[in-house]
Amino acid sequence: MSEEKMQIVICLGSSCFSRGNRDTLEVIKDYLKVNQLSANVLFKGQLCSQSCNKGPVIWINDVKYEAITATNVIPLLDQMFLPAALQ
Repeated sequence: MSEEKMQIVICLGSSCFSRGNRDTLEVIKDYLKVNQLSANVLFKGQLCSQSCNKGPVIWINDVKYEAITATNVIPLLDQMFLPAALQ
């Protein structure tokens, strides 16, 4: 039985990148490494997501999260990963 990987996609278009996803990218990479989740997560970037006015934007398993910052992404990641760790 193979467990499907969680997918995180971060917008790296110029607007999202300059408005904070540059820092959020590093925070997510560090979070995955520190919590030993890198093997369980497909983490990738994409160019403009056409949501510039709502960015910075990331998707976790096809759910879009808007106005993401390096600060508010940690509680979001905790919400995604901690329930699985408690099961």
